Amino acid sequence: MKKHSRSDGIRFWNTIDHTFIIAEIGSNHNRSLPLAKEMIDVAAEAGADAAKFQIYSAPSLYSARDDERLGYDGGNVSKLIESVETPREWLPELADYCREKGMIFFAAPFDMAAVDELDAVSELFKVASFEIVDLSLIRGVASKGKPIIIATGLADMGEIEDALAACRELGNENIALLQCASCYPSPASIMNLRSMETMRRAFGLPVGLSDHTLGIHISVAAVAMGASIIEKHFTMDRKMKGPDHSFAIEPQELRELVRQIREVESALGDGMKKGPSPEELGAYGYARRSLHALRDIKEGTVITEDMLISKRPGHGIRPKFLNWVVGRRAARDIAADSWLTMDMLA
Repeated sequence: MKKHSRSDGIRFWNTIDHTFIIAEIGSNHNRSLPLAKEMIDVAAEAGADAAKFQIYSAPSLYSARDDERLGYDGGNVSKLIESVETPREWLPELADYCREKGMIFFAAPFDMAAVDELDAVSELFKVASFEIVDLSLIRGVASKGKPIIIATGLADMGEIEDALAACRELGNENIALLQCASCYPSPASIMNLRSMETMRRAFGLPVGLSDHTLGIHISVAAVAMGASIIEKHFTMDRKMKGPDHSFAIEPQELRELVRQIREVESALGDGMKKGPSPEELGAYGYARRSLHALRDIKEGTVITEDMLISKRPGHGIRPKFLNWVVGRRAARDIAADSWLTMDMLA
């Protein structure tokens, strides 16, 4: 993976030469710093590019008059948020630990205090889907001058335009957009992967997928469709208690996700049709067709079309030159079933 310094600034997305894979830890650390570090270890070993967290606090995220039906397992939503908050005093330690493991650390801030706290330690920012309408928060993120990933779950094109305009007001053009379906888990039928190309064409920005479906196949398909970024929640165990564990992938799935994405990237190629690759040269010789003698042809015989057949292997004259061969004389005896070469013709 190419290393980046904080001074890369606006060049960041242009310097990523592969799909940027984000291991979304989010709140799945269950407020255990050792577990958070273990998850970073797993993400690094799997080959992910970045570990991502979420920084929020219950009082600034939900009204105290919240509807209890919003809570996890029927509980009060504020109490839920308090139970899964990432302690902000962890941020420097998490950032340093990610760097030790060769990974990029970043997070999605949900209030301006978090923006400032992350600016001291994070290499980029994420704007979560639900926050795309909070233009003040987006301006605060953009003011830091760092790369920004904006998730677009629930958003229409006008709301995406508003968010981009808020960034550009602060001179920050270093933006990538993620398609996202804001269901947990998301059914495949609402993922709308084609919208990545719609956003790429409309806004001229890198695009990717924040994937809340079960399994890894939708993310892999997104890479085949041109996603530059894949973000996927993961957990050490889907049976753990918490709001985001049940739809997250486990360590072995994260490893397989990275492996399949890198294999798909390799398979995409450069799009040029240049003939056989070095690996195909064997097949090129034995499986392509060439002109062969259908029967014995004596030296001096004028060759007619009924003396020839196109068959494998392709070591002889190509079939497209049939009309050039017909009417020439055999320069020597040609045995039946021999492929014709130029030196056989006069």
